[in-house]
Formats: sequence, structure tokens, C-alpha cells
Amino acid sequence: MGLSKTIWAKPAEYIAHQRPENPVMFFAPGVLQDVARRFIDGFPGFVSYAVKANPMEVVIENLATAGLRGFHVGSVAEMRLIRRLAPDAVIHYNNPVRARHEIIAAHELRVKSFAVDSRSELAKLVELLPTQGVEISVRFRLPAPGAEDRAFAKFGADPELAADLLAQVAAAGFTPSLSFHPGTQCTEAAEWERHILAAAEIAQKAGVTIARLNVGGGFPGHRLNGEKPDLKGIFAAIAVSTQSAFGETAPQLVCEPGRGMVAECFTLGTCVRALRDDEHVFLNDGTYGSLDELPLVGLTDRIEVLSPEGQRKNGPARLRVLFGPTCDWVDRLPGAVPLAGDLAEGDYLLFSGLGAYSIATNTRFNGFGDVAIETVLSLK
Repeated sequence: MGLSKTIWAKPAEYIAHQRPENPVMFFAPGVLQDVARRFIDGFPGFVSYAVKANPMEVVIENLATAGLRGFHVGSVAEMRLIRRLAPDAVIHYNNPVRARHEIIAAHELRVKSFAVDSRSELAKLVELLPTQGVEISVRFRLPAPGAEDRAFAKFGADPELAADLLAQVAAAGFTPSLSFHPGTQCTEAAEWERHILAAAEIAQKAGVTIARLNVGGGFPGHRLNGEKPDLKGIFAAIAVSTQSAFGETAPQLVCEPGRGMVAECFTLGTCVRALRDDEHVFLNDGTYGSLDELPLVGLTDRIEVLSPEGQRKNGPARLRVLFGPTCDWVDRLPGAVPLAGDLAEGDYLLFSGLGAYSIATNTRFNGFGDVAIETVLSLK
């Protein structure tokens, strides 16, 4: 999955010249740097990129070029990646559960910020880390209103435990902080506001003035044509809510965007392998490859149909069911999507906003998943 040195004007130009048989991820560095600067200039605090969303070296390098100085990691391998590509960056090790050898490696790699959500994990950090200059951020979670809390079952202490942990962190001599995650693909500023208010209550109950509040990731990517995320509004709500909840003791803010940072800088190009009885569309990529996330977060409608000559098809739309190339029955995208009625075998589908997780989670199952990376000046 190497990056080509050729720079194309746009995906249509590449398709017309190359007629690729395998999927292609089209990368626009300018788009990535623009989004990075939007976060750096607009968020009222420090921005730390969640490396898991897309750990490609070219992504890390472009973020550093845009001025990003913080990276959220979940493993020692990600720490080493950042230390190699951005040696002086601030690293937030916010995976709340770690083996002892991982904590030791993090300390050796000059990591100064850790997250925790349990007594047993806090005990490890107290045992293995020096207190001087080390931040421990207690991660808390709130129930998801009107829904099962499955998304948050893995990480996060309830508010009562969070207050207890925060008091222990301060008593042990570490820099005390709090963190939360508002939910994946969160479009409602109210979720950040709800969590910020809870953070102030937790700090008050613990009797601790926190140094920083990490408001997590969750910043949405642009998934549907009719719903463009309002990042500027979310940033403003976070600033106002923090000041209102904490007043004169307002902590420094940190955010860790993943999807919201990198989704827009990649477009996935897939080819129609077959159009079964003019009904079912079989693509050369699917849920075991670059489209892994769609069954979890929903099917995007930001899909463009191109002919093999790179011409856009605009025939009257009809709903189509999309399948991936593998022999596995679960390799199907959810629901149906309107595509040009004159869709034909050999045409190409361009999925916009596929820069997050699509590359990192490609499994190559059943012999598929060989994806090319091509650089373009524009994705349109």
C-alpha cells in the first residue's frame, strides 16, 4: 500500500488514464493541511491528533507541516512512529489500560500524559512513573441518553469513581486532569456541553482543581450531502460551556480529533466488478477492506459514478444494494444507495470522506484489499 510519487490533478484524471483494477485511495495533502489549520485556529485549546484514525506516515508528516504539535496514541508502536516523524511533539497516551512494559516504554519515549479509568490501572502508573511533570487524566463516561451504552462500555469511569480517582491522582503528586469522549461521529454540541458540566461537578466533588480537560474526539466527518458538520459551532459551544461550568478555575482544553481531522483528505475509488441482473452492485472493495466502518456508522451518500473515461454519470438515480468482492455473506454495505440508473460494469464509484479508519482496518481477507494510494491536487 505504497504512496505513488506521481501527482494527479483529480481522481477522474487518474481513472481515465490508468483504468485501475484494484481500489484506489486518492489523497489530497492540501485538504488535510486546511482541516488541520481549521482545528488549530478554531479550537479553544491544544489539538492532539488521534493516530489510530489514519497512521500513514504521509498523514503524520503533513499534519506536522500544518503546525500540529500533539498526537494521541494507544500503543508503543504509535509512540515510536511519532517520535520518528515528529520528534518534539507532545504525546498523549490515552489508552486507559496498559501492560507494565508499555508504561515503562512510554516513559522512555518521553511521554508525559496518561489516561486512566480504574483503580488497578492507576496503581500501575503510581508504581512505575515519576510524579514530576507527569499528567494523569481520569477518563469518565456518562450514560448515553435514550440508548444502550454499548459504545462506552469499554472505557470510562462513572462520575463517582472518577471523582475518587481524581483525588488519588492529586494526592499522589501527579498533575490532575479529566477527559471524556462524547461519542463517535457526534454532531450535537450539547453532548460536549453535558460532559463539560459533569467534569466540573466531578472536580468539585474530588476537591481538585484540574489542570486540563480533554474533550475527546468524536468530531464528525462529512458523511451525508445534506448534513455538513458545524465544527465552528461545536468549538464555540465548548469554549462557552467550559467558562460557564468552571469559571475562574477553567482548565486548559485539549481535543483529540481522528475522523474529523482526516476523513475529508481521502476519497476511495472502487470499480464495479459486476452488475448482477441489473440489480446488485458488486465492487472490488467492501467491508473487509476500505469500507469496513460503514456497517457501524452508516452508509454515506457522497458517492459519485464515473465512466472508465472519467466522465461523471448523471442518469436518473435508482436505489442499489452494494456488495464487496469476498465470498463472505456479511460483505455487504448497509441499506441501499441511489446511483445513476445507467450504471454499468467497469464504471467507478468514488466515496468521498473516507480518510478515517479505511486504510488502518483493511484486512486483505479472501485475497482482496490491495489498495493503491495516489496523490491528487483536488478531490473534485
